[in-house]
Amino acid sequence: MVTVYGAMGVVITTAQHNIYKIERLLLKSHCQGCPGSMFQVDENYTRVSQFVIVGFPSLQPQYFDLVAWFFFFLYVTTVVGNLLLVVLFSLEHSLQKPMYIIMVSLALSDIGFTTVALPKLIARYWWNDGSLGFHTCLFQKHMIHYFGSLNSLVLLTMALDRYLAICFPFRYPMWMTNQTMTGLTLFCWAVAHIFTVISTINFTMMPFCGPNKIIQAFCDTLSLTALVCGNPSQTFNAAYASAMFILYVPLAFIIFSYICIIVSVLQMASGQGRMKTFSTCATQGFIICIYYLPRFFVYSTPFFPNLKTTPDKSILTTLFYSLFPPLINPFIYCLRTKAIRRILTDWVRRCKSLISSKHGQIAAVTNSH
Repeated sequence: MVTVYGAMGVVITTAQHNIYKIERLLLKSHCQGCPGSMFQVDENYTRVSQFVIVGFPSLQPQYFDLVAWFFFFLYVTTVVGNLLLVVLFSLEHSLQKPMYIIMVSLALSDIGFTTVALPKLIARYWWNDGSLGFHTCLFQKHMIHYFGSLNSLVLLTMALDRYLAICFPFRYPMWMTNQTMTGLTLFCWAVAHIFTVISTINFTMMPFCGPNKIIQAFCDTLSLTALVCGNPSQTFNAAYASAMFILYVPLAFIIFSYICIIVSVLQMASGQGRMKTFSTCATQGFIICIYYLPRFFVYSTPFFPNLKTTPDKSILTTLFYSLFPPLINPFIYCLRTKAIRRILTDWVRRCKSLISSKHGQIAAVTNSH
């Protein structure tokens, strides 16, 4: 016999919590009663072999195709936009500088996140196929949080690069070389796994023996914690502490670096230089706010009983802070950069001249006949 404990201390949302309690009652019907909040699970229980992505619980079936097309368009646009940056970096030697190495790292991370998160959600609404195998769901959870942690570290590296470039302009070329930035980037890609591997290993040992419907757009820690048969409060608290560490330790340095940047900018003699630097910082600050603030809201909701939201709003918030930055990053970090705009303009000009020359050759051949 395996002894487990009743769920205490985890509140997701009002509707999710009600669904959770009903499913827990159904689960108890297969268990032997015990005093208090403790109960024993029948040793013959069947462990969950697959999970089902529910998505938006209140969405009516007639809107499924529309939602699927929306996410498909979002996925294609995000991947194409970020791939364009990777191709530009690979082909243009003038872009192979530390700042652009960070941009490429962020672009690859964004491609990875959307590729992990969106295809199953699209299949859920296009073909009503929301099922995921147990280990596939855990793998998706791992990669979702991995790319989230990686983005946080990449933003930290970006803030460090801007801090050194603006506050130490003469030493910056010696400190931040391509080799240094490549090493920092590889370090971020490796370290991001540490925080998520521990959580994933813990979840493989958790008892999932009852409900298997995930009230979320993809497998993540919050949605899976609600389905654990035992007392998940310790697991959730550990995951919450890890998430807050990987999110807000980098954020603390980012805020510090931006304060130093603003002080340095205010000391500039050139008004045009101040405006240019402030413009760059405001753009990055906008992305950082979108990335950090909604995450804090979603992860902190269970600790504030008066802070309640519906499952649909919670999912929408999660999708917004997860998918909106990858969508607009190529436009913000690329199209606002003069070097990239110049290269894109040259590419367009070459394509037009090539098309014109081909049309001229076709017309000459036609006239000769």
